[in-house]
Parts: sequence; structure tokens; C-alpha cells
Amino acid sequence: MNITDTKKLGTYIKNARKAQHLTQADLAIAANVGVRFLVDLENGKKTAQIGKVIDVCNALGIVIDVKSPFEKFMR
Repeated sequence: MNITDTKKLGTYIKNARKAQHLTQADLAIAANVGVRFLVDLENGKKTAQIGKVIDVCNALGIVIDVKSPFEKFMR
């Protein structure tokens, strides 16, 4: 999936959480973040901390794959 904004990322995370039958409280514990943070993240709030976003993705088994048209120059 091509994630281009915080709203799409939040929706993706919310759907992944629900597919795994996790409550926000369950995921917060697994990712070591607060429930309020998850609510904000799932709603696409732009001020989410990237480290915590990565923790949530890791807890859900979501792989983040960064791609760039300039990748051949970045090795």
C-alpha cells in the first residue's frame, strides 16, 4: 500500500489492529505507548512521534518499506 499522508497511515494501522482483534488498550500495552497516542495516530494526527509510530507498526507486524527514486544514489 502506498501511504502518502497521516490519515492513510492511521487508517491502515487501525484496520491492522482490528484484523488482529486487538483493542486500542491491548495494542498500547504491546507497543508500550499510551491509548491517547493510538487514538491520535489512528485519526491521522500529524504530530505523532515517529519512534512511537514505528513501535506500533512493529507490535502489529507491519513492515515499513521506504522507497525513493534516488535510491541508486544513496548506497
